Amino acid sequence: MNRRQLTLALSLLPALVASAIVTLPTLVVAQNKPITIVVPYPAGGPLDISARILADGARSKLDTTVVVENKPGAGGTIGANQVAKSAAGSQQLLMGAIATHAANPWLMPNYPFDPIKDFKPVSLVAQIPNVLVMNVEKANQLNIRSTRDLVAYIKKNPGKLNYSSGGNGSIGHIAGEMLKSLTQSSMVHIPYSGAGPAQLALLSGQIDVMFDNLASALTQIRAGKLLALGVTTQKRSEALPDVPPINDTVKGFDVSTWFGIFAPSHLSDADVQKYANAFADTMNAAENKDKFSKMGFTPERLSPAEFAKFVQAEHAKYGALIKSAGIKID
Repeated sequence: MNRRQLTLALSLLPALVASAIVTLPTLVVAQNKPITIVVPYPAGGPLDISARILADGARSKLDTTVVVENKPGAGGTIGANQVAKSAAGSQQLLMGAIATHAANPWLMPNYPFDPIKDFKPVSLVAQIPNVLVMNVEKANQLNIRSTRDLVAYIKKNPGKLNYSSGGNGSIGHIAGEMLKSLTQSSMVHIPYSGAGPAQLALLSGQIDVMFDNLASALTQIRAGKLLALGVTTQKRSEALPDVPPINDTVKGFDVSTWFGIFAPSHLSDADVQKYANAFADTMNAAENKDKFSKMGFTPERLSPAEFAKFVQAEHAKYGALIKSAGIKID
């Protein structure tokens, strides 16, 4: 190489190095697209906290950025619809729940997406029992200490007790209607604008009974302010081992608040399985099990296929109940 050629080569070297520096990260990003978990409810609740635990643990397993985006509104429908309608190639996942995939489709006219066809279930995170709780003073006044006592009272005194919920069509409302239907009894439903106000009304004595989320009721139960009569699942809860299932008294009663990760239908089956493995490993980590336990639930592992069957069964079950009870959202 003569002096002229060497000078030319050296003059081109900075441009070649700069090109390599720009190109290399671009290729890495293309191979590891950031993932967004959309939580269709406000920050701070069990779904939001769980999503952030999963995001933190899955980052290293998936070798990419995993962020959580809160997109609340319309009972979870706005955030869920965003993921259902996301463009092919996008990496949005949904922290879906019983409301978005089993109850709301039957409650809302012109529901904007098909919860079965527009999603691929990835991983069930947890089934959390609701718990039938009663204002302690009211329970003592009426000498009610169990589900059996409550059922006997409302059968003899139709319409004398009321029960609160987080709103028409909420799981607390649906659970109340299920109890009334299975026992052929009557209580007055008082809907509130959220489970928090409904619980405050119960604590203050304005309301007699409530089907509350176990995670939110646990503190008040342990403080002796609420009496737990029964859990809504067919098995006892580890958080309340001495409280029997309502099903022990009212056969066929089975309601749980469940939530899990869903992918839009355009995501490949290979990616669904990859994400399922990463989230399952994160949930099974000892430090995360402890975090979930403090919220009152134990994570559950189902394969994507098993989770899909579970969702389909829940969708059908609540459809039948909502139709028969004539439950509507105002």
